[in-house]
Amino acid sequence: MEWLWHSLADPLSFAFMQRALLVAVAVGILCAVVGSYLLVQSLALLGDAISHSLLPGLAIAYMLGLNLFVGAFVAGLLSALLIQWIRSASPLKPDAAMGIVFSAFFALGILLITLIQRRARIDLNHFLFGNLLGVNAVDVLTVVGITLLVLGLVALFFKELTFYSFDPLGAKAAGLPTERLGWGLMVLTSLTLVASMKAVGLLLVLAMLITPAATAYLVVPRLHQVMLLGSLFGVSASLLGMYASYYLNVASGPAIVLVASAWFSLAFLGRVFSGTR
Repeated sequence: MEWLWHSLADPLSFAFMQRALLVAVAVGILCAVVGSYLLVQSLALLGDAISHSLLPGLAIAYMLGLNLFVGAFVAGLLSALLIQWIRSASPLKPDAAMGIVFSAFFALGILLITLIQRRARIDLNHFLFGNLLGVNAVDVLTVVGITLLVLGLVALFFKELTFYSFDPLGAKAAGLPTERLGWGLMVLTSLTLVASMKAVGLLLVLAMLITPAATAYLVVPRLHQVMLLGSLFGVSASLLGMYASYYLNVASGPAIVLVASAWFSLAFLGRVFSGTR
């Protein structure tokens, strides 16, 4: 047991591992909480659409010398608002709205990246696949700040968001501002994706947004239980992925996602072999 303790404790003597630990815990909790709402609304692919839409924001922020988090958030927020606007102002289904906005933003991002690379060589691997062990102090403050803000808003409007997520028509009939709740959930999703971007990357963030919550959904029946247990799955996946990245010298994003997928596989197989549907 002593070797196990040293294996867990020794890496934390490094400042970069301490920073990675804080971000891993924050992202694990944040993704599970917000992802639970998307799961019950059957909007799992919304996270994928918005995450890919962050790319032009990153490119424009890089070109203007601005903070990349700010550029990503503006692009994510704009794409989320466009998706919600198309959904509410047209007869198109949500998947069509997401597909249109996602493809347009992603194409714009690729075009801008191509223009940038004509003048300077940039490494996109950290943006696409994450680099949890490379977070700096500013990244930690940004991620923790976003996490506290989002969790605070969820706690403040928990009943309203829950009612809206399970029964939007009933919530509207009860007098709740369903349109504002829908827009607000889009904003929370954008913030969550921006906070998770550095840990798992744009291409893998959907897995952290949905997989821990989906795993918990197979085990417990109530939304608040899904959020709590999903946070446990998300945090453990982030931590185990972080250590795998450190010891095996592999990309942190894929390692985290594979651990989260393993938890889901165990929960799913346990449910299947127990005869529960």
